Amino acid sequence: MESALALLAARIDAVLPQIQCRRCGHAGCRPYAVAVAEGAPINRCPPGGETVIDALAALTGRPVVPLDRTCGGHTPYALARIDEARCIGCTLCIEACPVDAIVGAAKRMHTVLPALCTGCELCVAPCPVDCIAMVAAGRAWSPEDARVARDRYESRDRRLAGRLRPVRDEARARTPAADDGRARRQRAVAAALARARARRAAVDAKSGST
Repeated sequence: MESALALLAARIDAVLPQIQCRRCGHAGCRPYAVAVAEGAPINRCPPGGETVIDALAALTGRPVVPLDRTCGGHTPYALARIDEARCIGCTLCIEACPVDAIVGAAKRMHTVLPALCTGCELCVAPCPVDCIAMVAAGRAWSPEDARVARDRYESRDRRLAGRLRPVRDEARARTPAADDGRARRQRAVAAALARARARRAAVDAKSGST
């Protein structure tokens, strides 16, 4: 039988928006739900805003409090968009996306699937060429969006957990040849990044002189 704490955490998780943005200071909506059930503040979910604060206050019996602005302000639902002409195919945004909403391959153009993007912004900071921007979605985030996002987030977690053991085994059995291949890939990404920065600097210099 589940404990009262686990049941409360599940109820809290059910009202969170499942953006998985980590602005609350936790690794996702479910970890934040567990923390709130254990006594963490109820006002650290910017995507949920006042609506989520009201719901969490009702679930926990705590007073309604203003959104903690140190976590960011409440903003309309936005989507990540990749400037495909500037993308160098480094895959860092793909690795950062918590719901597998970005597709692409190493050294190939990446693109965001708008129907799956939660607007978490986690892909923006890792991009070494600043080719990702957030744009207005033009619609509100819905309960169905939250359901799909939760399913995809949990599916990704299971997939990554399944990879953990093979990665550890590979690290133990790694050979000098494998390490050399890894180094070559890292050098290729660094070279692509250098070329992209050079192109961007040339464009900036040209625009500055006109």
